[in-house]
Amino acid sequence: MKPVPLTAYPRTLSRRGGSKKLRSNGRIPAVIYGKKVEPQMLEIDAKALRNLILHSASEIILVDLNVVQDARAKRLALVQEIQHFALTGAVLHVDLHEISETEMVTVQVPVEAVGEAVGVKSGGGVLEHVLFKLKVRSLPKDLPEIINVDVSALEIGKTIHIGEIPAISGVEILGDKHLPVFSVAAPVTEEQAAAAAAAAAPGEVEMIKEKKEDGTDAAPAKAGDKAPAEKGGDKEKPADKKK
Repeated sequence: MKPVPLTAYPRTLSRRGGSKKLRSNGRIPAVIYGKKVEPQMLEIDAKALRNLILHSASEIILVDLNVVQDARAKRLALVQEIQHFALTGAVLHVDLHEISETEMVTVQVPVEAVGEAVGVKSGGGVLEHVLFKLKVRSLPKDLPEIINVDVSALEIGKTIHIGEIPAISGVEILGDKHLPVFSVAAPVTEEQAAAAAAAAAPGEVEMIKEKKEDGTDAAPAKAGDKAPAEKGGDKEKPADKKK
């Protein structure tokens, strides 16, 4: 992956309310950290950051960071996390992870299907995307932005597992090799759809009515009602007195 140039500035407003004022001035608060450096508070031009995100193929972004008035001219970093406002989607904060060119890094890379599965094209099946991201480890220069998987030969009932994804030069795909990534399910028949709908329908509650002595139906019994005493049943007799 080729790093993209990005300019940042030392954070001038870091107290409570400072981040809000930064955003109103067209800057986004950020922080950079790493294994061998102390965390540093930064601010990035909002427009430059939006352009960076817009022109990136995925969430994995490698940057050549230039911090103004910093002792080091360039710092290689990964965009670790971008926080957004829930309602507007505007960028709220950025986390950067400083790395070395010779350091192995582990990231989550998006995985996408390429081609049309034969089980979908000729058999009417449904392509199921099971895993949307794969964990990989590599040097920064070898990091892929997206992992494309060819599903053209996938038939109905067949699955592509992690261990079956073709190797990528310089990249190790981590995780259980037996986990499914893509599969093609058989089409659902009308009978199966009807059976599923019937199973999901609420069942009818059967009302049990008691018969009166004259043969007419009595009102249904309610929970908590006591059963009527039997007609002609034995009554409790007082104990016999001693003579």
